[in-house]
This record gives sequence, structure tokens and C-alpha cells, in this order.
Amino acid sequence: MDDKKAILQLLLPKAVLRAMTPEADSAVPGGMIKSGLVSIQSFPFRVGRESRGLLVDGKFVRFERPRFGDHEPDNDLYLIDAGELLNISREHFRIESTAEGYLLVDRDSACGTTVNGVRIGGGDAGGSAPLKDGDTIGIGTESTPYLFTFVSDLTNW
Repeated sequence: MDDKKAILQLLLPKAVLRAMTPEADSAVPGGMIKSGLVSIQSFPFRVGRESRGLLVDGKFVRFERPRFGDHEPDNDLYLIDAGELLNISREHFRIESTAEGYLLVDRDSACGTTVNGVRIGGGDAGGSAPLKDGDTIGIGTESTPYLFTFVSDLTNW
């Protein structure tokens, strides 16, 4: 029985980001989202923009970054920002688990992050805010389409 508990502890997410808009859903690489949900397996969980792409018919098309080798990635989740004006910085924010709960830390992003509409960071200034189950995270400007709900209480979900 202890083996089953250990397996579940290893495989079950610690928290989840739920995409709240079609743009947020399509920004997440296909292999990292299921039914609009992004699994957070460990903390800190770092989020940023995918910056690699190709020029196709005169338009810059971003694509998913392959993860392989011993190189430690800058992010756990690379979002694809398809807007003309970029909302998502390459190293945008991270979610930490602390003794007091969860903390969202803006990683000196250009456009900032919001938690329930309250601006955190922006202008490369950084900042942090407590993060609770059900909070809405906005990535970028106040009019960003990249909105996610933070889900940490998975037992009552």
C-alpha cells in the first residue's frame, strides 16, 4: 500500500493552471496541456515566452522549444505569444511554495503580471504577491488575453 501512495505522490500534480481564454489555451504547447489544464509538478514553477521561431511567408511563427540534454531550462512552461505586441517576457513569473502558502513572483517582466487584477511588476521592476486557490493570473498588460486560474486545492476539485 505504501508503494501506491508513493507512486501517486510522484505522479499527481502539486497544483494546476487552468486556461481561462482560448488565447491562453493555445499559448500552451500541446504536450503540456490537457483539457485546458497545465500540471504543476514541482516548485518553483517558472513561466516565460517561447522566443524561437521561423519566418514563414513573411510572418514570424513561434514554435515549441524542444527540451533535451543536461541544459537546465529557464522555464518549466514556455508559452507561445501569438500577438503582434508581445505580452509575455522570456522569463515572466514563477510560482513558489512557501511555509505561508504560495507566492507569485514577477521575474522583472516588461509588461507585468496581475493577480485578481492587481498589477505585480512591469517595466522590468519585478514584485511579488500571495497566491491562493482560485486566483486569476494575467500575464502581460491589463488587456492581456493570457489568463489562467491557479488551482492548489486539488482534494476538493
